Amino acid sequence: MKKATILMVEDEADVLAINQEFFEGKGYAVVGADTLKQARFQLEEHNPDLILLDAMMPDGSGFAFCDELRQKTNAPIIFLTCRNENKSIVQGLLLGGDDYVTKPYDLNVLSARVGAQLRRTGNMTAGKIEIPPLTIDFLLGMVTLENEPISLTQKEIQLLGCLALFAGRRLSYDEIYRRAWGGSSPGAAHTVAVHVANLRKKLGENGRSWFDLTNSGKGEYIFSKIRY
Repeated sequence: MKKATILMVEDEADVLAINQEFFEGKGYAVVGADTLKQARFQLEEHNPDLILLDAMMPDGSGFAFCDELRQKTNAPIIFLTCRNENKSIVQGLLLGGDDYVTKPYDLNVLSARVGAQLRRTGNMTAGKIEIPPLTIDFLLGMVTLENEPISLTQKEIQLLGCLALFAGRRLSYDEIYRRAWGGSSPGAAHTVAVHVANLRKKLGENGRSWFDLTNSGKGEYIFSKIRY
C-alpha cells in the first residue's frame, strides 16, 4: 500500500529532523522544506497528501502561502503556530487551512491530528471508505454496492468519495470541486452538476437506491443514506 506523503515546511533544522524521523517511524513518507521557495518545488515534485506548515517562514508568511497552496492542491494543511500568532489563525483557516497545532507540541498529538485529517479527506493510504452496503476502494479504483461492482469513471469515484466522507453535510459546488478536482474553476457548478447527474443514475440503476443525493437549491449538495 502506498505510503501517505507529508510535506513539512519548517525552517528550524532540528525540528524538521526530529519530526521527519518520528513520522517516518509511523509509516509516512516525509519531505522537508526550510523555505517557501523550496516548498513550492517539493509540492510539484511530490504531490503530498498532507502539509504541515510553519506559520512564520524566513521568506514569508505561512498563512499567506496557504492561499497560494489552495490554488494547487486540496491536501489538508495543518498550521504549526506560536501562541502569539493566534490572532492570525482564523485568517489562515479562512484561507483554506484545515487545522492548527500550537508550539511547543506533543508529537503524538500532532500525529493524531495528521491521521484524523487523512481519514477525513479519504487519503489513498486509507484505502477505502465504507458506508455499508457501499464500499469505495481507491487503491483498486472500484466501487461496490451490495457487493456488486458499479462502473464509475475515476473522477466519479473521487466525487463519490468526497460526498461519502461528508455524508449528511451540505457541500457547496466550489467545495466539492476543490476536493474532487483540486483548485477552483469558474465552471465548477456546471461540472459538478453533470457528474452528480451521472452518479445519481449509476447509484440507482438496481432500482433499490440506498442513498440520496439532493440539491439543496442553494448551490449545495447533500449525500445521505436513506435505507438501513
